[in-house]
Amino acid sequence: MTMTATDKLAERRIPPGDDFLAAEEVAALTPEILVERTRALKPLVAGRAAVAERDRRPDDEVWSALRRSGYFYVFVPRRFGGLEFDPDTYISATLPIAEACPSTAWAACFSAEHNWFIAQLPEATQAAVWGATPFVNAPSLASPPGVAVPVDGGYRLTGHWKWGTGVMHADWILLNALEKVEGGAPIARMFLLRAEEATVLDTWHMSGMAATGSNDVVLDDLFVAEDHQFAIQPVRSGQGDGRAIHGPGLYGSPMLPNLCVTASIPALGAARQAVALYRERLSVHVKMGSTATSVEKPAAQMRLARADLLTRSAERTIRAAARENLTLGEIPEPEQTAERIRLRAEIAIAVQQCVEAVRTCCEGAGSSIHSLDNPMQRLLRDVQVMQSHVVYDLDVATELHGRAMVGLPPNSLLT
Repeated sequence: MTMTATDKLAERRIPPGDDFLAAEEVAALTPEILVERTRALKPLVAGRAAVAERDRRPDDEVWSALRRSGYFYVFVPRRFGGLEFDPDTYISATLPIAEACPSTAWAACFSAEHNWFIAQLPEATQAAVWGATPFVNAPSLASPPGVAVPVDGGYRLTGHWKWGTGVMHADWILLNALEKVEGGAPIARMFLLRAEEATVLDTWHMSGMAATGSNDVVLDDLFVAEDHQFAIQPVRSGQGDGRAIHGPGLYGSPMLPNLCVTASIPALGAARQAVALYRERLSVHVKMGSTATSVEKPAAQMRLARADLLTRSAERTIRAAARENLTLGEIPEPEQTAERIRLRAEIAIAVQQCVEAVRTCCEGAGSSIHSLDNPMQRLLRDVQVMQSHVVYDLDVATELHGRAMVGLPPNSLLT
């Protein structure tokens, strides 16, 4: 893949490799302790949110604190020294980060969840990877897919991928590519490589979610060994090596609903924080032409209540979907596809509720919340970009669900 003269390289921060927790420290972590630790980090994350947005990447100090907290061990299997916590703990541990800075949370929660992909690789590869780095900080880039050419011992990989969330602090990278099959449909595969083997371009210039640092990744004819890839199709339905090695449940759950849950948590955190900030503002906000604070106004009270209820409803939906997905791997195809489609649509609606909650708060809070030093305007810009993610396109999600309900096959590969 040839770079142009105008391409600018992103300046990544390579993890130092000396900030992993000792095995006994990880073993001592409980769900309660992990959630307490991320809650304690909330002031730091919030205090660095504006800097992260300006720098267009997660803040180095925040990222280092997250690595030391134990958060990134949440999806590493216990047999390889990780926490292997349940989805509710993952959600609860992520929400304080998301409340403080949804962009930072987006990069962090995907980096944590992508350890689930490592659990889909051959067992010997898992042992080698987590032996080298006890958890993985890796973006997973799927679009547009690269080209994988089979060669002796592996594949030659070429491509230019977009949306590299987490790449600015990555030690590994996950990439989707298509292997052409003579006379048949191409095989989609996911490849794992060390981050230093790829070129990262400085392309992330966004009005919202700027701090995610989701820059492009380029490879040109790189060799990746056979045991550092897996076919995506079995993993989509929870039938990959994760199930074979670790059993049903977390690592035997279908892929896309897991990703939908992950991407929804930053939006939920933004909604929760918007409600909290709007509630505080009502006691001091006096609209022009009025002599009473907004807290005394029925319209403001109703707006606050609506935003709160939208957020609570969304959280219940997201948590229930995460739990249900743990069981979907036990449902055979083609019935399972319809259930995955339904969960995607439910989570998409929950994310729309979060966006509506943030808008409801911001629309009633007055013009001053759009000052760049007010966190509410950042919450609004972040969720507006989040909702544009393809899995939250309500037209697509509800069409897929409707087709499944009337017995028609899906018309999208994202199921």
